[in-house]
Amino acid sequence: MAATGSSPFLTTLLAERPPAGSEFEWLSRLRSQALERANALSVPSTRDEEWRFTDLSALTRLSFQPVRSAGALDAADLRTRFIPEACARLVFIDGVFAPQLSELPAVGGVLVSELRAAIHSSRAAELEAHLGKLARIDANLFAALNTAFLDHGAVIVLDADAALSAPVQILHVATRRERAHAIYPRTLLMAGARSRCTLIEDFIATEDAGYFAAPVTEIVVAREASIEHVRLQRQAPGAFDLGTCAVAQAAGSRYQAANVVLGARLSRLDWHVAHEGPGCETVLDGLTLIGARQLADTHSMVDHAHPQGRLRQLYKAVASGGAHAVFNGKILVRQGAQRTDAAQSCRGLLLSARAQIDAKPQLEIFADDVKCAHGAAIGQLDPEEAFYLQCRGLSAQKARNLLTYGFAAEVIERIPVASVVRELERALVERTVEVA
Repeated sequence: MAATGSSPFLTTLLAERPPAGSEFEWLSRLRSQALERANALSVPSTRDEEWRFTDLSALTRLSFQPVRSAGALDAADLRTRFIPEACARLVFIDGVFAPQLSELPAVGGVLVSELRAAIHSSRAAELEAHLGKLARIDANLFAALNTAFLDHGAVIVLDADAALSAPVQILHVATRRERAHAIYPRTLLMAGARSRCTLIEDFIATEDAGYFAAPVTEIVVAREASIEHVRLQRQAPGAFDLGTCAVAQAAGSRYQAANVVLGARLSRLDWHVAHEGPGCETVLDGLTLIGARQLADTHSMVDHAHPQGRLRQLYKAVASGGAHAVFNGKILVRQGAQRTDAAQSCRGLLLSARAQIDAKPQLEIFADDVKCAHGAAIGQLDPEEAFYLQCRGLSAQKARNLLTYGFAAEVIERIPVASVVRELERALVERTVEVA
């Protein structure tokens, strides 16, 4: 994509000065390269095949200012957002680390830290080896912007054989400010061989506000390690959220993830998983619950480059009002990836005549000994099932809620954190109140 100077969105962002240079040459170089790339890229348009269902023109007419200091919040404001099962918690307010709200207990063989502290720790060499290596900036403007303005972030490092029995929560909170602002959440998780961890990334807002978020998450899963990853996008109704999640799996590793989308005026997640050794297992679940005039786009790509990889992917969307959900899921099986077993399913539920769901499952197979399947189905609630439930004494609304929950429960119930499951159950009921 060619560079453009006509967009107030990009012009304002790139006119701001990135964070001051670091004493670490590699970090300064990473930021500089990303800024150069961001200046060379343009905002994607619907003329780009990968963006044809997602129109960013409303974003390009707006301007946002980077945040340099955290907003004023205390624990009382956020207590209901803390996940009780978590063993550690990092809180960021408008992208800035809030140590007074965070809990970082010392655990043997595990580092849970803010980026600035991690860079100055004994783990600096590991950060240099992995930070910015997975989330590619060559063709992803929003990953490039995040990296150019990289300052605060969450870092989790697990030594070989280390295991956390409880989740780590990373809570990103957006606040209302006098001027619309841009925030760049960043997470790096490095899991050593045979390690175990559950990561919960939660993106929320204290109230409705118009802001731009470009989160980036990079996850390195070493040999035979196992990572469970829950991503909750609950941004403000007026927000724009354009995120990237990049995962690299080594031989025999397992990555199980759930991405749940509830918030933002317009959102997109580019989710890339690379199998970098044989015998990798990947489970990707997605659930989108949107209404009004929300647009939520999920683009995923799983790259099978080695033999005996396994993928199970399930994406479900529930759209009401005038909402628009988009799913594009690509499975790439390279020539050497024999005995790959990959299955992808996309299912959508329309709760109003104005809602829209576009699905594009894709398979590219260059190996001959594989087992791959994909499919998509989009429909409405079955009136006969609703009538049956009403005959059993349920109101029309309760029948609608029950059927909608039954549709989405398969994704919700697989989330490995009980409090998150309960929250999503409540959110699902609330989202079905709108009458078609």
